[in-house]
Amino acid sequence: MCTRGRPSPLTANCHSLRHHRHSSSPALHSAGPVPSPPHLFPGLRSRAPPLGSPSSRDPSHHPRCLAYLSKMASGVRNGGGGLGSRTGSKMDRQQGSAATPKAAAGKPRLSASASGGGAYRRTSSGPLHAAGGGGGGGRASSDSGVSSRVRVAVRLRPRNAEEQASDADFADCVELQPELKRLKLRKNNWESDTFEFDEVLTEFSSQKRVYEVVAKPVVESVLEGYNGTVMAYGQTGTGKTFTLGRLGDEDTAARGIMVRAMEDILADITPETDTISLSYLQLYMEMIQDLLDPVNDNIAIVEDPRTGDVSLPGATVVEVRDQKSFMDLLRIGEAHRAAANTKMNTESSRSHAILMVNLRRAVKGRNEMGVSMSAENGHSSSMMGSLRPPIVRKSKLVVVDLAGSERIDKSGSEGHTLEEAKSINLSLSSLGKCINALAESSAHVPVRDSKLTRLLKDSFGGTARTSLVVTIGPSPRHRGETTSTIMFGQRAMKVQNMVKLKEEFDYKSLCRRLDIELDKLIAENERQRKYFDDEIERITTEARCRIVEAERECKIALENDKMKYHQEYLDSIKILEEKWKVHQQSPKKEVKETESASTGDVHDLLQNEKMLRQSAEDESNDLRNQLLHWKKMEATATAEVVKLRRMLDTEASQKDKFQEEIAVLKSRFMQLSMDADETRMSLDTGDGPGKIFPGLDSLMSHTRSSQPREQSNGPKAPVAKLFEQVGLQKILSLLESEEPDVRVHAVKVVANLAAEEANQEKIVEAGGLTSLLMLLRSSEDETIRRVAAGAIANLAMNETNQDLIMAQGGVTLLSMTASDAEDPQTLRMVAGAIANLCGNDKLQARLRGEGGIKALLGMVKCGHPDVLAQVARGIANFAKCESRAATQGNKVGRSLLVDDGALPWIVKNANNEAAPIRRHIELALCHLAQHEVNAKDIVSEGALWELVRISRDCSREDIRMLAYRTLTSSPTLQSEMRRLRIEC
Repeated sequence: MCTRGRPSPLTANCHSLRHHRHSSSPALHSAGPVPSPPHLFPGLRSRAPPLGSPSSRDPSHHPRCLAYLSKMASGVRNGGGGLGSRTGSKMDRQQGSAATPKAAAGKPRLSASASGGGAYRRTSSGPLHAAGGGGGGGRASSDSGVSSRVRVAVRLRPRNAEEQASDADFADCVELQPELKRLKLRKNNWESDTFEFDEVLTEFSSQKRVYEVVAKPVVESVLEGYNGTVMAYGQTGTGKTFTLGRLGDEDTAARGIMVRAMEDILADITPETDTISLSYLQLYMEMIQDLLDPVNDNIAIVEDPRTGDVSLPGATVVEVRDQKSFMDLLRIGEAHRAAANTKMNTESSRSHAILMVNLRRAVKGRNEMGVSMSAENGHSSSMMGSLRPPIVRKSKLVVVDLAGSERIDKSGSEGHTLEEAKSINLSLSSLGKCINALAESSAHVPVRDSKLTRLLKDSFGGTARTSLVVTIGPSPRHRGETTSTIMFGQRAMKVQNMVKLKEEFDYKSLCRRLDIELDKLIAENERQRKYFDDEIERITTEARCRIVEAERECKIALENDKMKYHQEYLDSIKILEEKWKVHQQSPKKEVKETESASTGDVHDLLQNEKMLRQSAEDESNDLRNQLLHWKKMEATATAEVVKLRRMLDTEASQKDKFQEEIAVLKSRFMQLSMDADETRMSLDTGDGPGKIFPGLDSLMSHTRSSQPREQSNGPKAPVAKLFEQVGLQKILSLLESEEPDVRVHAVKVVANLAAEEANQEKIVEAGGLTSLLMLLRSSEDETIRRVAAGAIANLAMNETNQDLIMAQGGVTLLSMTASDAEDPQTLRMVAGAIANLCGNDKLQARLRGEGGIKALLGMVKCGHPDVLAQVARGIANFAKCESRAATQGNKVGRSLLVDDGALPWIVKNANNEAAPIRRHIELALCHLAQHEVNAKDIVSEGALWELVRISRDCSREDIRMLAYRTLTSSPTLQSEMRRLRIEC
């Protein structure tokens, strides 16, 4: 068995049994096939039967018979038989009739490819129309469906070089009538059976033609929200992988169904609202293996007990952004797919390949919600009843490249290849039993007999729109296998599926929208409160100023009046005193004369005094009245202040009410998020494996698509959208929240953001690294510590971030976390972070001094393969850096790994069963042995035998050569090998 990128089986030379079949009739030899002119059809022979043969005398070849059969076929197609619409049939007949004479005249030419194969000329262009209502344009709810029959097309492979040489004297075992969509299978030279299919594709049909008639209707249904399946079935070496999985790197016209389907899907979706994710798997020896992550080699099938849907939660899900990333994923998967060399096919697939494409599309123009949030009291709670979540459609495209059925006596399989063939034939036999039961409407369908039938449960008799292409070869030596393939297709045409449209509510989008509305409500409340506070302060200040001014004016007026009256009183006393003195000095006569006059003057003065006093009292009363008026105004201002304070108290009560509503909204949001997670989990079990990464779980991430994550960012993953809408500072502030659930979701979001290199610098600049290290130091939640360690591992892939981690005591915190943790996944994250730090040449001494190496060696007690793989990677990185430093002259003395006691564990696990662990340990051992100062320890610990084994048996040539150079360049190791009589 080997893994490789697969060439086209149509262009490969099949290794079949090399013998000549001799006819007993000499007449047949004399009337053998006439070869076509070599300048028209290089490398091919004519498929026409010899003149006078039974097939040439077949009545169906008569022109009248052909016309009658064409009319009957047209009537069957137009009469509701499910073979296509009237227009499509008419186009097929016109194009088929137009193409057949050209092919007979020899005008089409086959251009030879680099591998000796040829391109194929299309003979008709009508697509396989979907049964039960056309191409799936009608909408169906998730509870009702439309009946749809499995569509079956047959494709003939041209003769290869070996068949042209060995079967040159024999006619093909099949005869195609593409214009009638019929196939004749010759039993012998006199008898033949006729079969009808939805489409008959000749050896000249192009890859584009095959895609348009077989897969394009299914892809269009998937874009409309239905599940779809495209599958290839046939004998080994008949072109299944060429039809489905050809990448077309050398010739774009040779692209297979997988590549063309993804091109159409990417051209139709909207990157801002739609997401695409895929998984690439193989079913090998009844074990489901991940072609994108070969370490994941035994994925379990999970079945929903309520709906019966199957899913693969352990499979890798990658988000696809463009065609280039999709092609890279296909190349990775093809490189890991199992294949072997048999007599029937030099690159025979030894596993069933399954490509699962999950599509999530937003439904535009339906249930658009206009949310109006009134600011009036008592109306804000009505908002909850008017919100409706948007609708999304989730569909899945499954492309299945089945391994070819084979007979052991023809393929020559033996040993492990024989076991592979048994497993393939057993799974294909189980699939055939299920299709027989569905075609006969049996009460029991044995879907649990094989993992293949469980995975294809939705494709046959389920809710998917299914198209099947059966591939056959022309060689009469394989008539039995060709007959079995044709009968499989005929039975599959009887299977009816119930196609259903899958729609669901997007609660996460609703949560994001409610978060925005809640922020607006809180901001409006704060603005109004600030306005009221400012207004109260302004009125209070104005009232106080007016009262102080009134008091000051009143006091001044009183002082002025008092001084005025006092001065007048003193002046009047002074005048009276002067008059009295004059009166005392003057004679008595004059006194008597003036007595009356002075008395009158005094009387007048007293009158004036009374009038002045009266006016003073009047002014005093006026001032008193003004003072009372100002006091009334002060009382009014005080009343206004009291009123404003009451309004403030009312606003405070409203604020409490708003906070209660906010708490209710938060609880509703958490409940909606939980419901959405449960809904997604229940739906994902029907849609295949998935994650990714989009509430606060939309804080996390479709990515891991998109993780592809994708996660990466043409159509923005939900985490990237949240990153732009909410902002990194707000997300990092949630890491310090008092609610554990909020901290868990927030640290998951930061971890997903840290997985993308473009976000790492922003996270570090915003203090995200410091916050993650604080969580490791202070949090006791195992989940938070695991996810925080994973985020630090992602950040530690950057050299600048490695220096910051070391400067902030990150190694010490990771070592403490490793000593306290018991969960293997937490240990895996911590080991991954330390392993990334081990790859920095500048941090070797500091890393060892802070206990990084001892922490790695301490984690091996866990025994979990994933943890051991990360530990082995860290030791390999450390040993590689030490080797490079010693070569450059920057390090002398024995290795720090040897000083810390890592060598015994390295020797013990050098031949570990897990490939990743073994590869890293072998690499570390080779780097340690490169320096003579470590040679004595290598010999004393028994590592010399492992180095010899690595130089002989290691599967990787670079490690094997490194071990060989190490053994031959070390005098100490050479001396020990001579002593032990070991030859390298």
